[in-house]
Amino acid sequence: MSVLDVVIMAAGKGTRMKSSLPKVLHPLAGKALVQHVIDTAQTLNARHTIVITGHGAEQVEAALLQANASAGLQFARQMPQLGTGHAVQQTVPLLADDGVVVVLSGDVPLTQANTLQALIDACAGTRLALLTLNMPDPTGYGRIERNASGAVQAIVEHKDASEAQRAIREIYSGIMAVPAKLLKTWLARLDNHNAQNEYYLTDVVKFAVADGVAVVAHTIDDAAQVAGVNSPVQLAELERTHQLRVARALMEQGVRLIDPSRLDVRGMLRCASDVHIDVNCVFEGVVELGAGVKIGANCVIANCTIHAGAVIHPFTHIDGEKLGVSVGEGALIGPFARLRPGAQLGAEVHIGNFVEVKNSTLAQGAKANHLAYLGDATVGERVNYGAGSITANYDGANKHRTVIEADVHIGSNCVLVAPVTIGAGGTVGGGSTITKSTEAGALSVARGKQISIANYKRPVKKK
Repeated sequence: MSVLDVVIMAAGKGTRMKSSLPKVLHPLAGKALVQHVIDTAQTLNARHTIVITGHGAEQVEAALLQANASAGLQFARQMPQLGTGHAVQQTVPLLADDGVVVVLSGDVPLTQANTLQALIDACAGTRLALLTLNMPDPTGYGRIERNASGAVQAIVEHKDASEAQRAIREIYSGIMAVPAKLLKTWLARLDNHNAQNEYYLTDVVKFAVADGVAVVAHTIDDAAQVAGVNSPVQLAELERTHQLRVARALMEQGVRLIDPSRLDVRGMLRCASDVHIDVNCVFEGVVELGAGVKIGANCVIANCTIHAGAVIHPFTHIDGEKLGVSVGEGALIGPFARLRPGAQLGAEVHIGNFVEVKNSTLAQGAKANHLAYLGDATVGERVNYGAGSITANYDGANKHRTVIEADVHIGSNCVLVAPVTIGAGGTVGGGSTITKSTEAGALSVARGKQISIANYKRPVKKK
């Protein structure tokens, strides 16, 4: 096995994206286009991954260093951008002679690792291997020219092709595997005598043929694997292609999707058996769904573990961010609930409509069914938390914790001013503002005395 180095071309401006964001940083499935390519490259156990930057180089490099802090990425800048061959020329000082170089495009995000491995195998450390595709409409792509015996002879760019050459349907994907030592010699021979006055990387094919080096093609029939992104329309089309493939894979694992065309996974979604997911749900970060979990329509769920038998009703928003969220077995959440980072819900917890939970632990059987806020709270078993009640956890400078012990009943429209502890089995009367801890089993009421004025006359508007 040869040592592998990966070169990713990511220097283009992406004018047709009509955006100030460099093209390769536009997201697909919640991740930058070029990050998909980097992730695939890393599965190949490459010695080095070199990203060629140009337009927006500082922004691209900063974003990739932040996202790949431990990956050891290297960068080569192409200034100005004078073609694909010129781009790869910038990597020559970073390439050792003992490796095989795989050249990828930063705007082609869905190439699969097994496809690249097959291409590397075809190279075998001695040959120039090209990834090709037969297309019904090859307009815009470089064509593969073969001789009478079927051997690859050249790649002709579309703008330089004759009518006969444009009739060829086998196209070059922009992806190749080539011995580094040979690649360097061919890059040194490139010129820009063509319709675009650019240095074409594809010219290495004719040099290989002239030098007697075998040129082989690994041909696939999956166009999505070599599809690039040059416009918002293409990005949206590729997004849907990717999401449908994710949906199909989930269904093959046994997940029940009401409509696979209305699912978005922007991270990693792991599902146990008998999971049901309704329409228009978005999953971000890392989400794990236990056996028998049901997700209602129009939910957004990120960085969360939902245990077996839990039901997430429609329009619920869960986002664990770095702290994560955990929903216990058999819990009922929503509709219109919000679980924020650090929400840890035990088994059979009920969080109802318009209830927000942040950085709080709710033990088994606790319930907050309506219009409530629990922030920085520790809630015991079987607590009933009334509608309209909140924990006042912030004093303007610091956050404080509220402890509600087991079997407490909090009436409606209460304010628990942290730090405070409500003793086990206690009751807080509706409308109370509690500023001091209460004893176990006590009834606590803190509100103004009711006054009724008979025959009260309301103010009237002045004429």
